[in-house]
Amino acid sequence: MKKDTEKLKVLVVDDAPSILLPLEFLMRKNGFKVFVARNGTEAIDSVNKELPKVVVLDIMMPDVDGYEVCRYIRKKEEMKDSKVIFLSAKTKEADIKKGYEVGADLYIPKPFSPRFLMEKIKELSAS
Repeated sequence: MKKDTEKLKVLVVDDAPSILLPLEFLMRKNGFKVFVARNGTEAIDSVNKELPKVVVLDIMMPDVDGYEVCRYIRKKEEMKDSKVIFLSAKTKEADIKKGYEVGADLYIPKPFSPRFLMEKIKELSAS
């Protein structure tokens, strides 16, 4: 049974340490329980182990891309209430449309504002 005092579990997935490390720090600073994955395979493992409430997901990764990870999350019954936020350098309309088609709750293009991302995570996790 989930307690109200339990920290929000957030999984951050990005193959670039320059994005992953500052985001991990930012999430911890905001009181979230943070897990990180450096590729799609690690992301799927973490999803299975931790069942995060929010997944911040890059699309372009060396093994399994973010679209596939999102599809995987959307097929898991235990993850049906989880939120997926794509954080991607893919900014073409077709890429963004595909992100929403595979089940994203939000698509934020890179470069992004960390403050905006935190606001959106708080909004989505409250809904």
